[in-house]
Amino acid sequence: MIIGTYVRHCEKVSSTNTVAAAMIRDQAPAEGTVITASYQDSGRGQQGNSWESEPGKNLLMSVILYPVMVSPAEQFIISRMISLAVHDLVAGHSQAARIKWPNDIYVGDDKIAGILIENSIMGDTLATTVAGIGLNVNQEIFRSGAPNPVSLRQVTGRELDLGAVTGDLIAALDRRYDMVIRGEAATLEREYHKALYRAGEWHRFSDDTGEFEGMIEMVMPDGMLSVRKREGVSRLYAFREIDYIL
Repeated sequence: MIIGTYVRHCEKVSSTNTVAAAMIRDQAPAEGTVITASYQDSGRGQQGNSWESEPGKNLLMSVILYPVMVSPAEQFIISRMISLAVHDLVAGHSQAARIKWPNDIYVGDDKIAGILIENSIMGDTLATTVAGIGLNVNQEIFRSGAPNPVSLRQVTGRELDLGAVTGDLIAALDRRYDMVIRGEAATLEREYHKALYRAGEWHRFSDDTGEFEGMIEMVMPDGMLSVRKREGVSRLYAFREIDYIL
């Protein structure tokens, strides 16, 4: 076991990723160190978005990794493995669980978890990774104005033991990280695509040319999204270059 050999719990933090980054800077923590919190007042999502979480209701976690076996060109494998681990957990409660590119977790058309991965590069390897995860567990009312939040409690109809959910996620993360260490990139890629939200289906999207109907074909090894438009032309998109019409 690597992930979860040391777990530090905080009642209140600015964000668990900020705590993890400070630990890397000041303490040289062991690989697999997990930081959890009951509440964070400056929770961060992708591209500066915030993450809403009612105190004590949800899972707020960051994991510290030293994935030196991964080259910078292959760093999306970390996003794959983290999102697959969260998907593994949520799929245990709902068959409608999917991974929305690049690494949000959905149940149906509703968002149940967000992931923020921050890598540092040294030479030709990843020196450190801080993977922040926010999973809605027992929250029932969302006030931030986010368009489509949902929680495990709303999905299952029952309150869940937050400690047990945290333990299950740590175990899933450890299993998936072991696959990275053992070089099982092809398996991770295949399972990621199998769980990918709206893959292989015609749906509405929008990009810099306007709204269109397209089909997600695949996610490239570098994390770019390949979408084929109705007229047959495929285009690669980086994060924030395409929007899903829900």
